[in-house]
Amino acid sequence: MKLDRLREKLDKVDLQAFPISEKELCERYEQLYTGAVNDVLRELTYLDQTLPVNILPLKFEMAACGIAYTVRSNPDPTVGGEMEVRAQMLDEMPRECCVVWDAGEEIEAAHWGEVMTASAIARGARMAVVNGGLRDTRQVLAQNFPVFYRYRTSNGSLGRTKITGYNVPLRIGKAYIKPGDVIFGDIDGVIVIPRSVAYEVLLRAEEIKGNERQMRTWVHEGFSAVEMINNGGYF
Repeated sequence: MKLDRLREKLDKVDLQAFPISEKELCERYEQLYTGAVNDVLRELTYLDQTLPVNILPLKFEMAACGIAYTVRSNPDPTVGGEMEVRAQMLDEMPRECCVVWDAGEEIEAAHWGEVMTASAIARGARMAVVNGGLRDTRQVLAQNFPVFYRYRTSNGSLGRTKITGYNVPLRIGKAYIKPGDVIFGDIDGVIVIPRSVAYEVLLRAEEIKGNERQMRTWVHEGFSAVEMINNGGYF
């Protein structure tokens, strides 16, 4: 079997630079909403970019964007080496990132909490997306850091789960996530924008946002649905 093309598609991480800074890119995405971004990805034939529907924001008003910094963990009843790996993962966490933590089918342990939130803030992270558990919810809320998560539990992670890799590609639901991809979340969930098209998607989504303002004007002016479509609108 020839694996070169498969490795190129699935394993290779390309951290190409954007025409603007990552900080500006993320801030501009945060002025949009996931529906508009998803529509642009659909135009580009990217149809599997949303994370599972049960990964939602801790507060509905949370809307955030960051550059994917990935963590993978699995259930494990031992503790040896876990704190060392966790400390290394934290020390390598880059600014402007979104920590994307994939715990697979885990349903018992909390993977994110008060101390992890404080550590991420101190390192300049913008948000966290946890396909797993959250605890210390009140203390996390008090830090006003955007967190998207799957479930809550008081169970700590030590003795229940271990990090098996970080800064590696992940698959959560149907979405494939590589380090450096753009992650954007709001009240409607979380979406993954491949790095190779993230700037193009941003410009088009900003255009759509402007067009929708025009469409709302047409609605108030009494345009028919056919007239709106003929003028470039959509529903």
